[in-house]
Amino acid sequence: MRDARHVVGAVWRIESARIVGALARYTGDVALAEDVAQEALAEALVAWPRDGVPHNPAGWLTTVGRRRAIDTFRRRAALDERYAALAHQLGEGGAASGGSPASSGAASEGALLFDPDRVDDDVLALAFTACHPALSPEAQVALTLRVIGGLTSDEIARAFLVPTATVQARITRAKKTLSAARVPFEVPPPEERRERLGSVLSVVYLVFTEGSTATSGDDLIRPDLAHEALRMARVLARLAPDEPEVHGLLALLELTAARFPARTGPEGDPVLLEDQDRRRWDRAAIGRGRAALARAAGAGRGLGAYGLQAAIAECHAVAPSVDDTDWERIVVLYEALERLAPSPVVELNRAVALSMALGPAVALPVVDDLAGSERLAGSHLLPSVRGELLTRLGRTEEARSELSRAVDLCANYRERAVLERKLGDLS
Repeated sequence: MRDARHVVGAVWRIESARIVGALARYTGDVALAEDVAQEALAEALVAWPRDGVPHNPAGWLTTVGRRRAIDTFRRRAALDERYAALAHQLGEGGAASGGSPASSGAASEGALLFDPDRVDDDVLALAFTACHPALSPEAQVALTLRVIGGLTSDEIARAFLVPTATVQARITRAKKTLSAARVPFEVPPPEERRERLGSVLSVVYLVFTEGSTATSGDDLIRPDLAHEALRMARVLARLAPDEPEVHGLLALLELTAARFPARTGPEGDPVLLEDQDRRRWDRAAIGRGRAALARAAGAGRGLGAYGLQAAIAECHAVAPSVDDTDWERIVVLYEALERLAPSPVVELNRAVALSMALGPAVALPVVDDLAGSERLAGSHLLPSVRGELLTRLGRTEEARSELSRAVDLCANYRERAVLERKLGDLS
């Protein structure tokens, strides 16, 4: 039973975006698609331990989700063309017949077989739909992280540094807005893509960030999320080949993912940058990332926020060691990034680069200013960095206090273990 429930969780984590996307294509309603997908997941938690794991788990969840959608239409007494088309697809016995409904009231297979100027990708269509301009930027990102990334409200809240209740309210309002506005499930035509592209890029970036360093749980890296975000970035690069920031984001993700093989040990424990075996870095991914960065820079518009972060990642990727890294260039890049896209996390990262380039005494005032502003209150990152700087300066008692606070705030088991080891080394 426990194994079957574990399979349910694993399938959902890997396939949830595609399942919700397929259901959205069939129902034409993103909110309904996510609801019936959750109902299918709940049914799997009961059925699979009892009956065994089906041969095609994702297909099972999708089929059950479609049935639940039909049940919803029936309960609404909506026996219209959309219900008839969906029922026909499932067939008399409930198995998908593969037919294409002709009704304009349903999202048909034919309507979503995109022409060469569009993308036949349910997940990408789901991202553009969730990033509709009818939604606020915060709601766009929260909803897409939920339906594409499969993140819980708690995980999204930690990524945004906001209360869980705020995230839940954003998601609920977003679903209601999409339904009320009858937003179609589709990749928008070229003239509408640009206005939504920034939100889609932000979503892809946040999904990848959660995958590359999980905010909670037992694993440092969630490869399913990271690789899904990377796949979407590659699709976006094909969709918008003339947008430099699309290539900047792709470069950032490729260069960051290249370090994954060396970031954890055999038991999943984090390996710090200075201890990583750089021979294990994925050189092919580094090559792809540098090529994407060159394409972003070659557009002649200057690097955007993602391109600047990719340039920082490139500095690490080409350096033979931490000591041989061009930290001064990284500081300059972070200064440019601060002007273009200011945030407390960027400022904290600049402080880390300053400490490597000029020493911890130069970096500590920057971190102290951040601590005084409380812009990273509730995050373990600030006390973690401050504790490291104080340790290097020999201020052991203060460092112990900061690292202890970082341990208390860190929700990821693997990261917390690293902080606990650092704290133990000061004893």
